[in-house]
Amino acid sequence: MRTVIAIAIGVVLSLAFVHGTKHLGRAKTLGEYLFLAGWLIFCIIDYSNGVKVGYAASEELRIHALVFLVPAITAWVAARYL
Repeated sequence: MRTVIAIAIGVVLSLAFVHGTKHLGRAKTLGEYLFLAGWLIFCIIDYSNGVKVGYAASEELRIHALVFLVPAITAWVAARYL
């Protein structure tokens, strides 16, 4: 459930960043890049916390690949097509 919540929050944040920069008169790709940088930092920190707690690194890597990629693809699509 935690993974689904993280993905949902990432999707909402990606759309907010892309549309926020558009409404501020900046390029939508700027919002995409800002979101991707922040989301990558979040995923790295969350991954390292999961490994410290005792989850297998390979298991955490698969989960965080999904947690990162779904919002990243959403930001990419939003910046180019919406």
